[in-house]
Amino acid sequence: MQYQAPRWLPGGQAQTIWPAMFSRHNGGPALSFRRERWDTPDGDFIDVDWLDGVPTPPSAAPDSRGGAEPILGRPGDGIGLSNEIAGRPLLVLFHGLEGSSQSHSSQAFATVARSRGWAFAMPHFRGCSGELNLAPRAYHSGDFEEVGWMLARFKEMHDGPVLAAGVSLGGNALLRWAEEHGQSAAATTRAVCSICSPVDLAAAGHAIGQGFNRLVYTRMFLRTMVPKALRKLQQHPGLFDGERLRAASDLYEFDNLFTAPLHGFRSTEDYWARASAKPHLKRIRIPALVLNARNDPFVPAASLPRQQDAGSYVQLWQPAQGGHVGFAQGRPPGHVFGMPEQVCDWLAKAL
Repeated sequence: MQYQAPRWLPGGQAQTIWPAMFSRHNGGPALSFRRERWDTPDGDFIDVDWLDGVPTPPSAAPDSRGGAEPILGRPGDGIGLSNEIAGRPLLVLFHGLEGSSQSHSSQAFATVARSRGWAFAMPHFRGCSGELNLAPRAYHSGDFEEVGWMLARFKEMHDGPVLAAGVSLGGNALLRWAEEHGQSAAATTRAVCSICSPVDLAAAGHAIGQGFNRLVYTRMFLRTMVPKALRKLQQHPGLFDGERLRAASDLYEFDNLFTAPLHGFRSTEDYWARASAKPHLKRIRIPALVLNARNDPFVPAASLPRQQDAGSYVQLWQPAQGGHVGFAQGRPPGHVFGMPEQVCDWLAKAL
């Protein structure tokens, strides 16, 4: 990846925080999403947001001046795929921890997909669409079974080629799916990409629990994750120790009390070890791009895979700058279309 941070945005922390909060991430006409609800095999549901409207023909890069806020449809049963996107490439994007179709990266990828005439869909992991899910589970970094079920359904619904990308947590889960399915993954998806994903969860977990990361990012995540977990406890009394969870001060403790036991892991260490994508990259048998900035505050550069760790199907992009899903460009406040454009250029080679 070719990326040089603007002079006005120095350092990994600034390159992470500023783009998420201030840079333009919606170019051209306002984005409108249509929500569709899918029933899961275990009696739960997920909500999928489809980029609405007739896709425009492939054209120039999105207008970096930005646009209006997206219009989000109400949850419902959905009305299926429209004829306008039949046969077009479909980009499926898996969001990061506590993300949604409103995240800055989701908006940027949707804008870039629209500029190319691609269909775009954002499936929300359970509990991330604004409504608490029903089952005694949530989502996690190694949730490849859920990713596989979603991708299989997209492939069944869509008669064009399917491409998949994942941001942070979603990217690690997507890689784990590709690793588990090996050669059979090609029947579902042409190519996959992970963006700023913590492919070594132990290294990332320890990094986010220290110093400035702990003060800012850990508190930000726990601010939404703990209340949702406690609402889950009201749904399913006795599922975990609510008092201990209320006292959790970092993601290690949260994962030990909630994420790990609810999803079949013995402990945080077991979860981080079994869910990490890095040890299994050589099992991937479809084109895969793994993009990580080397100054990402969450993902230490020393923990990133080397090409000899990745295998012949995996390409590594590790620019020196960019932060965590930042990659802002242009004059202040900047825009975040450059990275999605380059990722989509790479994915398009599989078409």
